[in-house]
This record gives sequence, C-alpha cells and structure tokens, in this order.
Amino acid sequence: MSWTPLHLHTHYSLLDGLSKPSQVAERCSSLGYASCALPDHGTISGAVSFTQEMKKKNIKPILGCEFYLSQQDCTVKTDENRSLSHLCLLAKNKKGWDNLIQAVSKSNDEDTYYYKPRLDLDTLGQFADGNLIAFSGHLGSDLANAIFVDPKSAYNAKTEEEAVRYTHPDWVDNVLFAADKYREVFGKENFFLEIQAIDQDKSPAAKLVVKGLRYIAKKYKFQTVATADSHYPERKDAGDQLLLLCSAMKTTLRSIKKKLRETGDAAFSSFINSDSFHIPNLEEIQSVNTPAEIAASMEIASMCEDYDILGQPMLPKFKCPKDLSEDQHLRDLCREGWKNRLEPTGKINTLESKQVYTDQIKKELDVISGANLAGYFLIVRDIVNSVVEKNYIPGPGRGSAAGCLVSYLMGITQVDPIEYGLIFERFYNAGRNTGDHVSLPDIDIDVPATKRDETIDYIRSKYGTDRVGQMVTFGRLQGRSALKEVLRVNEVCGFDEMNAITKSLPHEHEVSDQLAEMDDPSVIKWTLMNQPETLRGHCRLNDEGKLEGDYANLFEQAMRIEGTFKSQGKHAAGVVISSRKLDDVCPMVRDKRSSDKIAGMEMNDLEAMGHVKFDILGISLMDKLMGIRDHLGRKDD
Repeated sequence: MSWTPLHLHTHYSLLDGLSKPSQVAERCSSLGYASCALPDHGTISGAVSFTQEMKKKNIKPILGCEFYLSQQDCTVKTDENRSLSHLCLLAKNKKGWDNLIQAVSKSNDEDTYYYKPRLDLDTLGQFADGNLIAFSGHLGSDLANAIFVDPKSAYNAKTEEEAVRYTHPDWVDNVLFAADKYREVFGKENFFLEIQAIDQDKSPAAKLVVKGLRYIAKKYKFQTVATADSHYPERKDAGDQLLLLCSAMKTTLRSIKKKLRETGDAAFSSFINSDSFHIPNLEEIQSVNTPAEIAASMEIASMCEDYDILGQPMLPKFKCPKDLSEDQHLRDLCREGWKNRLEPTGKINTLESKQVYTDQIKKELDVISGANLAGYFLIVRDIVNSVVEKNYIPGPGRGSAAGCLVSYLMGITQVDPIEYGLIFERFYNAGRNTGDHVSLPDIDIDVPATKRDETIDYIRSKYGTDRVGQMVTFGRLQGRSALKEVLRVNEVCGFDEMNAITKSLPHEHEVSDQLAEMDDPSVIKWTLMNQPETLRGHCRLNDEGKLEGDYANLFEQAMRIEGTFKSQGKHAAGVVISSRKLDDVCPMVRDKRSSDKIAGMEMNDLEAMGHVKFDILGISLMDKLMGIRDHLGRKDD
C-alpha cells in the first residue's frame, strides 16, 4: 500500500507555506510516493514550477487550488461576509486545469475580491462540470463548523469533554445538508470527506470532526480520503514555519507566547505548537487512517490524468498590410531597412561585404520563420514605432537583442550587429526549440518612464484589454531580509545591531555570478566563506564547515529560509500579450497596491505555458534626454 499527499502548500501560499516545489519533490521521492497534489491557498501560481520539479523525480503532479469560499454571495462586500471557509479542488484533466484557471481569475475580479480572492459555492460550481475533484476541508470548513454550535469555542476547548459541550444537537442534519450541497455541485464520484487524523490528538475539536465525518460517511455512503495539511517538508521544519507565521503577523515569538498566555487560545496554540503540518511518511498515515481512506488517495491520483500544462506561444496575429503573411511582411520590412539603413552607409558596396550581410539576414529569417516568430518581431516593431510616432525617445536596444540584424533593419535596435561583431546566436538560435516547446526571444523595449503607462495603454487598445496584462513578481526573503527577519522575530539584538549585521551582507545582485556557481545558492553562506570578517564575530565557519558563534543557530535558520516567497507585487517591466482572453488561459491575480488584475505567474513560468512576455521598461534618463532635446528645440533629432 502507498499514499498520495493531496493537501499540500508551498511558499506560493505566501508565508503560510515553507516548502519550495523542489523540496516537496525531494521529500516525496525519499518517501517513495508516486504522485502528489498541490492545492495552494487561493492561487495556482506555483503550478509550472511544481510540475517541473515533480517530473524531475518521476512523480506524477496533480494540480489544484484551495479556494476561499464566501458564506454568502461573494459579490456582497460587508464585514458580515468576510468569514471564509476552505475547499480543496483538484483538476482531473486538462479541461479541469482550464477550469481552475478561470475560477482563480474569477476570484480575483473586482466584484468578488474582498481582502482575499474568493468565490461562493454557486459561482465556483460554474467551473465544475465533472472535471474537478473536491475535498470537504478540515477545521474551519463548512462541514467541520456544522458540527458545533459555537465553532470558535469548540476549537479552543482544552479537552474532548469540553469540546463535546459545543456539539450542535442537530449536527448530523447540518453536516449532511452541507455535504449534499458539495456532492450535488461536483458529482457523487468527485466529492470526498477529508479525514485529517494525523494531528487530532493535539486538538480535541479535530478529534470530534474526524469522528463526525467518519460517522456521516458510513451512515450516508460518502467517500472518505486520508489527507494531511502539509505546510513544510519534515517535522524538524516546524520552527521555520512558525517564523514565517510571525513574519506574516508582523510579530515576534515572545509576543505570540505572551498572547497565548493572556488569551488561552487553544486553537491557535495547537497550530503554532504543532509539528504535524509536515509531509508524513506512510507509517504515520497508517497509524491514524484506515486502509480504505489511504487507498482513496491513490484512487484520486489515478482519476487525475497526467496532462501537460506547457504550450506553444499564444501570439496574437499581427494585422499585415495587403493581406500579406507575417513572414512576407517581415521580409518586406527587412528589404526596406536594407535600402534605408544599409545602402546609404556604404557598408555593402563590395561583393564581399554584401555577401556577409546577405548570409546573415537569410540565416536569421530562416530561424525566425522556422519557429513561427515573425509576429513577435512585428509586434515589437509596432510598439517601438508607437513611441517614435509620438515624438518620444525609445531605447536603442540593449543586451543580446543588439546582435540581431533583423531587429536593426526593422528599426527595433539602433546598432548594426555586423559592424560591431555581435553574435545572433547569443540572442536566439534554433537549438532553443524542441518539438514540444518554442523558446521565445527577449527584446527589452525602453521608453521614457513618464510614458510607460501610455505605451501599455496603446498595446491594450491594439490587442484588446482582456488579452493584455502586466505580470506578477514575488518578493523573496533574500540574504539580508532573511537574516533580518530571523533576528527580528527572535529579538536577540537591538535595531542598530541588527542593521549593522545585515548590512554587512552584499545584495544578491552584487554576487549573482558567484551564487550561480554554488550548488545551494546562499548570500549568507557566500559571505561566511568569502568575507567572514564582515560578520563581526557573530557567526563563522569552522574548519569542518560548521557554523560557530553566538548567532550560529540563527544564521542557520536564515539560510534555510533564503529564497522563500514573502510577498506578491507587479513586475516592473513584464507585459503579456495573448491571442486569447487571459482570464481563460492564464491565472489572473489582483495586485493589492494598484488593484489591477495581472498575470499570476512569474515570467519563466508564463513562457513555459506559451504566454508571450514583452519587457516595457520605463527609463527616467530618457525623460531627461527628452527634456534636453525639447529645451534645445531640436525635436527632429
């Protein structure tokens, strides 16, 4: 017998999950699990990374989301309607995955989002259509709450006898009514009562919930499944998860312990003092769950197809003049650039020089056409031209894009790559593409900072507001911030000393090349190895590579949490342009700062799914150059 983890959270659940996808894959592989599911809280942003890491270990990935459910109509935004329950959904197939994308996007709409992305059951049910598997949830779920007259008091009970006193006299009817609703929405074969028994001994209410759900299942023929609410890989990681919790609450360990003493909050105490929110081994599951509950996890895994979420580029079709194809239009523009940008310079006056340029443009056009990327270059040129036509100053083209002769002839870049010996293959080459995936070029479009929003508005007007979106970026606990958070939460030193210690570490970008050479990149470890004197004796590496010093344990913890996601924001440059409505093909999330809906995956993951990313960077220096130009009255230069 084996088991499949079905209720698991990663650091994409922002400060409510410690595990990185790679750590989940490593843990599941070490335990011999053949499959694993990922229902992060309110998001599917980790789906691509999770899928890739699982497949490296030959583990079947199952994609899902733990949705926040409003008890009333999710469009009603009142304090009374802020109470949310949780419901885990898993995608059975590619259609189910598409449904998850649409449901997550809907939960982030302006009319549904209220402090958190949320839906009500009726709205969520619109995306079910037999392709989603649902779990009832554990403590705090509709079914768990239905057992008690006063759930909060029940969860705070210190003994089972005390918890029993809060049992609702009609709890069976209440639970059955709620369970029937879910079974009706998702289908009898797709709804399971979730039995999280691994931590029940630490919560009297949890023990009653387990007993109650098992009773309902037996009497009324509901399916049950063994799950574990996993937020970190192993038991030993519980302390690191607690640190993240303190970070999320902007508090300290001492303050949390004081609160527990003052409030006697048993539910909160059982959560923060528990080490049971790990990925358990089979023996742990077998000790608290029945063979049928465990077998159900494997049945669910078999119900979920091993589908592919990666895809080919979803570029919108560029409207070409005279009904030309994109390839034909691209070649015509290159001919025009040849005539206007090369011939007047005398660079191709000899047969030898002309042949060099001819061979290069033919090679590049063949590669671009072979990858079906003519439209990409046409779109970039159109954006650049929109800036030029408004008499703004665009960037000259930088990075590897300057090695592309096609870009130069089209006016996207302003540097002749042949003249300066730049290499096209560094920018793009046919070897980057496979039968399953086309890797995209990367051309940064620099515009004046004050004109960036205007440029994005132009893109929306051209390709459709619902097909254009900016993208998410995740803030990470890097070297300095990871160490500062550990020192702050543990309150081991004053503010000035904390700043002095953390400022002795370099910023990540300052040592990025050196970090790339490390098996386990860590700014803190790099500093201990290469600049030990800067840490002022608080921590050091001994000859055996072990940490020593007054703060050794804290430095170790800081290194363990390095790279963990802490926040979500809007990428400074990235814009997605799609041939399809983004809500349907890309999980859209709400940026809390601007309230804009943005593509909910990082740029590499978006590209892997087939979404085409464009970097529109606002450069303040260009505003100054425009000011100088206008001041001098040389607007045509």
